[in-house]
Amino acid sequence: MSWKWEYAFGAEEAARTAPADFLAAVELKANELVRAAEALHVHGRAHDGIDPKGHEMIVTGGMFRYQVVVRSERVYVVQITYLGF
Repeated sequence: MSWKWEYAFGAEEAARTAPADFLAAVELKANELVRAAEALHVHGRAHDGIDPKGHEMIVTGGMFRYQVVVRSERVYVVQITYLGF
């Protein structure tokens, strides 16, 4: 299994109505987060500690909240908020 990101909970539904340029910014940052998590947690599947606390990321047009789940080797985007700025 390799590191990936995906929408979770209601974020996938919210992404269906968000503008394409905002979603592109979210995807760009989510890919960066995946690369960082992969570098930090080289042996993710063998991880036996607690997962890092979730955080927010500001992008052009709004923000999103994400959670890293190390044993699953996933970065979950759990909330997106389009503000239009």
